[in-house]
Amino acid sequence: MKKSLLILGAAALLAAPQVVDAEGFAVNEWSAEGVAMGGARMFAEGDAANLAYNPASITKIENKANKIVATYISPHGEYTAFPKDTTTNGGLPAGVEEGKNRVHPAWIPGQYYVKRISDNEWFGIGTVTRFGLVSQFPNNSMVSTNSSSAKMAGMSMIPTYARKLDDKWSVAVGAEINYVGLQLDKDLVLPKNMKNVLGGMAAGKPVAPEFDLQGPRVNMQIEGDSYALGWNAAANYKFDEKNEMGIVYRSKIEHSMNANTRFKTMGMRGTADGYGTVTLPDSLAIGYSHKFDDKTRVELNGTYTKWSSYDRLDMTFSNITLPGALAGMLPPGTKLPDSVTVPSYKGWDNGWRCAIGVEHKLSDKYSLLAGYAYDEASISTEGADFMVPTGDRITYSLGGQYHDEKVTVALAAAYMKVGELTIPGTSLDPFDHAHSHDSYTKIYSISYQYNF
Repeated sequence: MKKSLLILGAAALLAAPQVVDAEGFAVNEWSAEGVAMGGARMFAEGDAANLAYNPASITKIENKANKIVATYISPHGEYTAFPKDTTTNGGLPAGVEEGKNRVHPAWIPGQYYVKRISDNEWFGIGTVTRFGLVSQFPNNSMVSTNSSSAKMAGMSMIPTYARKLDDKWSVAVGAEINYVGLQLDKDLVLPKNMKNVLGGMAAGKPVAPEFDLQGPRVNMQIEGDSYALGWNAAANYKFDEKNEMGIVYRSKIEHSMNANTRFKTMGMRGTADGYGTVTLPDSLAIGYSHKFDDKTRVELNGTYTKWSSYDRLDMTFSNITLPGALAGMLPPGTKLPDSVTVPSYKGWDNGWRCAIGVEHKLSDKYSLLAGYAYDEASISTEGADFMVPTGDRITYSLGGQYHDEKVTVALAAAYMKVGELTIPGTSLDPFDHAHSHDSYTKIYSISYQYNF
């Protein structure tokens, strides 16, 4: 199997997974405490997960600490798809299809290790998921021409160096080794004039397809993985014992993909090599923390993500071998082109994610945490597809923490309400447009930290 997958590489033809977490396909669930505080977790005392939220704050680790995290995310959503070229019935087109994203939960792991290596220097290394998605839609449905199932598993390793410059300033810099594995399935509706379409393709004279939505389909599968490099930098400033501020920049990551492509129809198989590129966006997070007293503090956080870098997702296919049933439609001696490029415009907008979190100590060993977050939509109707069928997002969260000198355990739960989005059909989709609605995500997280 060929490697080097691009993060959403195949989605130009296979657009459709339900996003796991934040707007776009970003993930912010990096610890149970972070889930509980809505992602506003940049200034925690002695928390190894600061490596993910604010690397400059790992200087708050006294000696060394190891933390493991497991987060369960369950996305739900419904859609209404309106077919092309239909008559009306009672004010609505005939043949409207209603369905839902089958519950396809995902586990997000995390691990952090931080060690103080001198009086004013720290080193940390961890694994964190920054991008991911998962979905499954009914086979042979209208939207399965966008996607019948999709899974993107992403993981980053983040070795980090932090230094305390004085009593007020701390800084950090780190690398990011980003891995992505992708599996995508979709159905292609065969045109009624398939023979003419294939002949035109071979001759370099495209012929417009004419679809029979009840006719046979071709199942397409794309699979691959990829590694790419990025970096991050952070700074933290402590005004006094009650107030501090931090900033974290995470670079864009450029992926390229070579991936296996498989076709199946009427019991016959074909293959192709796929290639594409995509840029995962850079982001800037700014946070502020205020302690009202020794028991209660509040944290504000704003993260600006440059989703406009995700402007296109074009795919090129080469070495195409058609399934026998399709190859038999070609005129004798016909040769397919060396490659076919399928363009896909995205044109997403840059956007903010804003969060507020509260941490309150009930006693020396127990704390209560709560949070609220708002994600503004970055996907316009023009660039929308079933890959990320979402609008604005609002998240409510709650959690608790037990802590002593050696051990910290936290539990959290969150409910994310996802907005609606209209998705236009392409020339290869049987629907004119679809409406994503009644979407929400349930999130549960647990973390355990041991202080050495």
